[in-house]
Amino acid sequence: MAGIYIHIPFCRHKCTYCDFTSFPNRLNFAEAYMACVYKEAAERGKLCEKATFDTVYIGGGTPSVIDPKYILGLVRQLRKCFHITPDAEITIEMNPGTVDAEKLAVYEKAGINRYSVGLQTANDRQLADLGRIHTAADFVACAKLLKGKNFSADVMLGLKGQTEEDVRATIELIDRNGATHVSMYALTPEVGTPIYTDYLNGELPDGDEVAALYDFGRALLKEKGFLRYEVSNFCKPGYGSRHNMNYWRRGEYIGLGVSASSFWGGERYTDTFDLDEYMKCILSGYFPVIEREKVEGADAKFEFVMLALRTVFGISSVAYRRAFGSDWKEDFKDAYERTKMYFDESEDTTKIKDEYLYVQNRILTEYMN
Repeated sequence: MAGIYIHIPFCRHKCTYCDFTSFPNRLNFAEAYMACVYKEAAERGKLCEKATFDTVYIGGGTPSVIDPKYILGLVRQLRKCFHITPDAEITIEMNPGTVDAEKLAVYEKAGINRYSVGLQTANDRQLADLGRIHTAADFVACAKLLKGKNFSADVMLGLKGQTEEDVRATIELIDRNGATHVSMYALTPEVGTPIYTDYLNGELPDGDEVAALYDFGRALLKEKGFLRYEVSNFCKPGYGSRHNMNYWRRGEYIGLGVSASSFWGGERYTDTFDLDEYMKCILSGYFPVIEREKVEGADAKFEFVMLALRTVFGISSVAYRRAFGSDWKEDFKDAYERTKMYFDESEDTTKIKDEYLYVQNRILTEYMN
């Protein structure tokens, strides 16, 4: 099985931390852009006619900011161009400040069955500082519309002035409003974003403080019944993201839209980040790919190890041998010897111990050479 990712690059307002490809002032291009995405889907579909897809993820940007008829048309076009299973997981990202009952009715008609809601924090002051267009009350209103549905909520750590009580309030708000999944991750101040100035001025929590907030949040999520299955992802039993698990298992996926990446046939390629260039290429009959690389040999082996160790499932020696015909502990013998004290191991599986999973990047750097 494989996945499809679609990037919708429009939003109402650029958040202070946002380094993603998004355009807050070009919503008037949505119709033309979506027509190009439909066309790209038709062309990509011809290249993978024999493949079966069981996940679709509509991300951004803020997909929920555009007219929902384009989302309905998108899913219908995908089903025409790709072999998508009847029970496929189909996710759309939403900002709580851009959702209403009418939009959700169209999404359901399209077959969307999973929703990813960008809460970030229950503290309205922190939301304003991030440049978010919603409040905690907007999230509650959105959650009421999603009652009984499968939805995830985001929690961001490392915000200015953030305390354990802020994290507690956010997680408790999410839990009592019926979310089935939580993505809890640390703010990454990227060069060129407004919040990077706060980072340079020392106004954001340092790494140790963020790690402490993460440990606090992890314990509280566990208490609420959310099980960690990847370093930043927690779910109620049976509600893990199938789309994300496909990434972490190094499965194949097709990316559609500006800046979208694909991994297909052992090759990774990325569409242009320029909106005008993307539409010009598509309308001229060309794929708008700007980067392309074959991932093989040692690089492919490292990806397998790195992605597997991000999850609580760890590395399966059998799966590694099936993929590469060798033993991963031999292929990474020196690195394994330097890091084995951080692992829990069974006959077939090696995984990072719970207490070290959040700092797994420090462990994985040993495998990069």
